Amino acid sequence: MLRLGRREFDTHEPVIMAIVNRTPDSFYDQGATFRDEPALARVEQAVAEGAAIIDIGGVKAGPGEEVTAEEEARRTVGFVAEVRRRFPDVVISVDTWRAEVGAAVCEAGADLLNDAWGGVDPGLAEVAARYRVGLVCTHAGGAEPRTRPHRVTYDDVMADILRVTVGLAERALELGVPRESILIDPGHDFGKSTRHSLEATRRLGEMVGTGWPVLVSLSNKDFVGETLDKPLKERVVGTLATTAVSAWLGAQVYRVHEVAETRQVVDMVATIAGHRPPAVARRGLA
Repeated sequence: MLRLGRREFDTHEPVIMAIVNRTPDSFYDQGATFRDEPALARVEQAVAEGAAIIDIGGVKAGPGEEVTAEEEARRTVGFVAEVRRRFPDVVISVDTWRAEVGAAVCEAGADLLNDAWGGVDPGLAEVAARYRVGLVCTHAGGAEPRTRPHRVTYDDVMADILRVTVGLAERALELGVPRESILIDPGHDFGKSTRHSLEATRRLGEMVGTGWPVLVSLSNKDFVGETLDKPLKERVVGTLATTAVSAWLGAQVYRVHEVAETRQVVDMVATIAGHRPPAVARRGLA
């Protein structure tokens, strides 16, 4: 059982996490949800399309203009409070690596801290424990926040992913983060080449086998673009194919831009796997 905020999710229940970037320079939407009203409209649409989690980020993942902790908090804290007011049952996640920002958004009503940079600030897990909120434990290959990988190598990339993510999850549990609210994430593209991300996908079942719920953040990433030689705006099909494979291998949470399309993919896979009945089953019965 995965428990986040007011929501509980069965082991085989796929969960959609919709991305809402509060940045003027986000890699995919180029700041479309930087202002409050478009961002709130995005939340409303995502919830209507089947997202259970809204992931709010105040700093783009890639290199760019410096964003201080104070500015990151300014972009996220008030917005978290407003989303909490308007959507009391939605799970609110905040994508941050900073403990001070994590504490501020938890005070505003966040349910989950999405630590995409692999515990670079050990205090973030302590914040999650103090507020009894969830934590995403990600493999980033030891990369510093907002840096791109350069000639990174692993003897065995999945062995390293398991060592790091399970270690972070066990530390979080020891600190007091509820076990049912801890997730692990292979960190596609973070500290990895395209071949590393593909291998992480192919061997995702090894992460699922640890017993920790697995989150994947695949949406329109560079490894998809390089695999198919497609520019940013033409990566949806490749993303959905990777999503289907990840779903079949047992991932539970999907951090995405395209909510409705992802919802159909994961529901179809869950039904084929026997974990979900068809929405309608009339054929051959009339």
